[in-house]
Amino acid sequence: MTPSHSGPSDRLEASLAGFDVPAARPPDFPTADVSYAVDDTPIGRMLLACDGSGVLVASLFTPDAAAEEAALQRLAARISPRVLRRPQSLDEARRWLESYLDGGRPGAAPAWALSLATPFQIPVLTTLAARVGYGDRATYGQLASWAGRPQAARAVGTALGGNPLCVVLPCHRVVGASGSLTGYAGGLAAKRYLLELESTSL
Repeated sequence: MTPSHSGPSDRLEASLAGFDVPAARPPDFPTADVSYAVDDTPIGRMLLACDGSGVLVASLFTPDAAAEEAALQRLAARISPRVLRRPQSLDEARRWLESYLDGGRPGAAPAWALSLATPFQIPVLTTLAARVGYGDRATYGQLASWAGRPQAARAVGTALGGNPLCVVLPCHRVVGASGSLTGYAGGLAAKRYLLELESTSL
């Protein structure tokens, strides 16, 4: 009779006999560095995104799939390549935006950061947030002066056109020198809607 020879795998199997071995499960990954949600709103389709600490970094108009993809690529390039659709991470910001667009006065905006802004945009947008309140309007020239760039009204307009936190940082409140409505990332109809909403909610 030929003797049997057990290999390493046989010995391991024998040693595990009688033990409950848990079934394999997929690994747990940490919270995404960037979470985002896309919602239809009264002023158009918008993408909101927050970083890993829950701070809002984007509130962008994304009318179609191409615009959404461009926004996601921007987030991946500037903040983190890990970008996941996680609407629950943005519940606070989504509630704030919904209340605002329904004509309510939702109070202070969610915590935000200018992670997607250029060096020129940062003082322009922080000045906008500090100086132009709910229901107010300012001209591009005024905002340029307040931001310490009195000769740069046109550049300020360009900076506002790329505002990464639309509505939250209210670039819709900035108008032409004559009071005329000029360009807005969400379109002039959206800008008019926001201004009229604020004027009737005061």
